[in-house]
Amino acid sequence: MKTRCFAVLGALAFSLPAAAQEVTLKIAHFLPSAAPTQQKVLQPWCDEMKQASGGRIACQFYPAMQLGGTPAQLADQVKNGVADVVWTGPGYSAGRFPAIEAFELPFMVADATSSSKALWKFYQQHAQAEFSAYKVLAFHTDGGQAVHTSKKSVAGLTGFTGLKLRTSTRVGAKTLAALGGQPVAMPPAQVTEAIAKGVVDGSLGAWELVYPTKLSEVTKFHAQPAPGVAHPTATVLTVLMNKHKYDALPADLKAIVDRTTGEAMVARFGAMFDEVAADSRKRIAAQGNTITTFSATEVAAMKRAAASVEDEWVKQVGDKGLDGRKLISAARELTGTNK
Repeated sequence: MKTRCFAVLGALAFSLPAAAQEVTLKIAHFLPSAAPTQQKVLQPWCDEMKQASGGRIACQFYPAMQLGGTPAQLADQVKNGVADVVWTGPGYSAGRFPAIEAFELPFMVADATSSSKALWKFYQQHAQAEFSAYKVLAFHTDGGQAVHTSKKSVAGLTGFTGLKLRTSTRVGAKTLAALGGQPVAMPPAQVTEAIAKGVVDGSLGAWELVYPTKLSEVTKFHAQPAPGVAHPTATVLTVLMNKHKYDALPADLKAIVDRTTGEAMVARFGAMFDEVAADSRKRIAAQGNTITTFSATEVAAMKRAAASVEDEWVKQVGDKGLDGRKLISAARELTGTNK
């Protein structure tokens, strides 16, 4: 009898380490599950990790804030272990991550691919301290925000006057105000209804959002700079992992996470956002909507009007002990927008 008991206990002892090395990552974000971010980046990433780990890494998605709260609370949800991984915008938590906001300043981002690579370098060189509570898996930009409106086209600087537009970050709100518009803060999920009810006239937003949030159904006019020209504003986005969850992984699973994130994930996000933007513009044009391109003269006028946003930002981050001018200079050098 004793021999049988020892045999059973021995078998359990050998099986426990293997079981302990299996992990299911709870991944939360603020868009519907059909959004390109989940379907074209995060899900393929999970599939890659599952295959590389022989099935020992799995993912469970919680899109559209299914774990509760608001997009602004995602950073805390992953920090506190409510989620294991989140995709979110640091700027949704206004003022909490000031250094990384440099990439949301006016006319900093022209596309997703190049600006995301630049942002990753910027994070490594200038913003690691403010994300020390997380395992940072990636940073990227949305490629710049176009103007999506329901009733009239925005033709240059004067077109923003009095226009109520949803903005995603405090820097974006200040930029819109400097251009003469009226910023309104709200989660992406509420924007379509707000436009339909006339609460706002439209939204500043990446093309990636147009179909997942059904902006395509309530807006008829779209405006943006020419290809290669930086946009009035952009959103910084990030994939954050709970630090304790990462630290508890066996070394071989950590290696898989490391190998599939960082520069690899940054590049994947950048390419996807640019690809989806191009496809969305084609689809929008095909359904008869108007897409307006800002002229060089109009962009120059907008830059002059928004110049004060940088000055104000430098003062605000200076109060937090950061050298705003140095951060802006570094960001513009990395993005090539200092010309």
